[in-house]
Amino acid sequence: GPTGTAGSGVAGDVIGDLRDHGGDDQAVYAYAREDLDLWEPELGRELRNGVFGENLTTSGLDVNGALIGERWRIGADLVLEVTSARIPCRTFAGWLAEKGWVRRFTQAARPGAYLRVIEPGRIEAGDRIEVVLRPGHDVTVEVLFRALTTQAELLPRTLAAGEALNVLSAERIRRRLERGSGVSS
Repeated sequence: GPTGTAGSGVAGDVIGDLRDHGGDDQAVYAYAREDLDLWEPELGRELRNGVFGENLTTSGLDVNGALIGERWRIGADLVLEVTSARIPCRTFAGWLAEKGWVRRFTQAARPGAYLRVIEPGRIEAGDRIEVVLRPGHDVTVEVLFRALTTQAELLPRTLAAGEALNVLSAERIRRRLERGSGVSS
């Protein structure tokens, strides 16, 4: 179902705030182990897999460089499609108990990716992630994140992702473009 009415796409996973989370377009949240490792010295603590609320911690995959609409096969059956970037919120900041967290996370522009389930399947820790489809546009998770947060001039570029964008991101982009935000003269 849509965000706000449906939970996670991962069996046994619980979403604490359904108002802006979960649903078909945000069924899975992936964050790279390499990005967690970059945050450890800045936060001064060890960061276990899942600490950012991700239900898929990847290794060896540039999650932020993934294209919106890119598809990943994990294990024998599961196929996921990248739909958007995570936008940090107060709930995330509260969970980490870090002063100025939303600003710091936004400035770093390493948001991780939300994905929808295309073909359900079982996965296990250590399963290989194979990119099985890369769309013919250049809208990455990072570009979308920057467009929605700090670089409104990128908003028109994000439209190239088309139907692959999740509904919430597409609505935000449409509203901001209608108001003239992100359109240069």
